[in-house]
Amino acid sequence: MQTTHGAVRGQTTDGVSAFRGIPYAAPLDGVRRFLPPQPPEQWEGTRDATRYSADVPQSTLLPGVPSSWTPGDDPECLTVNVWTPDPGASGLPVMVWLYGGAYIVGTSRQPEYDGANLARGGVVVVSLNYRVGFEGFGWLPDSAGNRAFLDQLAALRWVQDNIRAFGGDPDNVTLFGESAGGTAVAALTAAEAGRGLFHRAIGQSVAGGFQSEDTARATAARIAAALGAELTAEAFGALPSEAIHGVQAVPGTITPFGPVIDGDVVAGLPWERLRGEVDLVVGFNRDEYRLFSANEDVTAKDPAATAAAVGASIDGYRTAYPQLSDPDLYVLIMSDAIFRMPTTWCAQNHPGRTFLYELTWPSPAFGGLLGCCHGLDLPLTFGNFDGQLGAMLLGSPVPPEATALSEEFRKAWTSFAATGDPGWPEYEPGERLARIWDTEVTVESDPEGASRRIWAH
Repeated sequence: MQTTHGAVRGQTTDGVSAFRGIPYAAPLDGVRRFLPPQPPEQWEGTRDATRYSADVPQSTLLPGVPSSWTPGDDPECLTVNVWTPDPGASGLPVMVWLYGGAYIVGTSRQPEYDGANLARGGVVVVSLNYRVGFEGFGWLPDSAGNRAFLDQLAALRWVQDNIRAFGGDPDNVTLFGESAGGTAVAALTAAEAGRGLFHRAIGQSVAGGFQSEDTARATAARIAAALGAELTAEAFGALPSEAIHGVQAVPGTITPFGPVIDGDVVAGLPWERLRGEVDLVVGFNRDEYRLFSANEDVTAKDPAATAAAVGASIDGYRTAYPQLSDPDLYVLIMSDAIFRMPTTWCAQNHPGRTFLYELTWPSPAFGGLLGCCHGLDLPLTFGNFDGQLGAMLLGSPVPPEATALSEEFRKAWTSFAATGDPGWPEYEPGERLARIWDTEVTVESDPEGASRRIWAH
């Protein structure tokens, strides 16, 4: 298979050809870790594309959980992976995946993200590595911000230049992602720089967390002071990544980073600037924050203080949800603030064709503790249940309801990529119709409308 930078050789399994670890940008060595992505060099001969590349430099999301990246790993990590059901075809829909990970972790080689099952639905699937942590989102006075998004844009340009060779149609590209990846989908759907690079978008659990330049500058100054380093790309490029990762975390918070409203790639909050020519599917999981509250003492949380901190009305919540205990109310407020409301705002404000969904099926894992938590949609989206995340979220053995839901998810996503129709009515003011994913798949008007009204201020 010939790409713009050289030939690649993949492997075919059960009717799907996979090509892994193809560079779309130059290696991240030295100061290049903190600069916009540069084109890769040409290579001679045929490159072995049967294995994933190394991950981008990163720390770990949870204490005690080892990172997927190890100091000394190959800096050639800005790569794409392609799954195609027919390399000789032409005009197949293309789906480009952006992983989540709270802006500080993530890898395209996670088993749950293998694109073969989706590709069997008649689409070409592309996944990619992009920078996270300070490398991806840290503010520097002498370099471009939001470098993670610049990576994603570079990969989308690679798709435009190369996907025909893999049987894909560069004029029919759907960008999809979850959590931080879903937020990136929304940001690029709003960005002028994304115009023409994709034509449809799916944002799963779109998050808030956008930062001002002042906030990003203060975070960067704190990290530079902890390292005793000058706050420049050159100075940070001389430091080992693990040193930066060791001081970037803030105790008690999930991540110190987020997309920065820089007036350039991110001109403002994405749900206020979405481009109408991009067809959009967005959705959330009913119990998003339960994934995180499972590691918290929720009995010690004060929902009134939580509501005040996120700018919501505790009186509104107590009136709308009188049956909820304080711990459950805390989890609901956090679910709304971080994921459910930003996703809903995308649906409300998108000026083009829009489709909303809510996943409500409660996983039986851990005796039902997680409910329908954040990330539960990932094994359902790709139909991969053997990875560590899938096993944790779904339990073992995999419930038959999950298998059935996964088939529905994949059918909807590939249909949307092919035709722009996921199989349920558009979301419009008034009825606010949405797909409800559960053991019974239905359409409902204004899901979680009580929370939506609380936040309508």
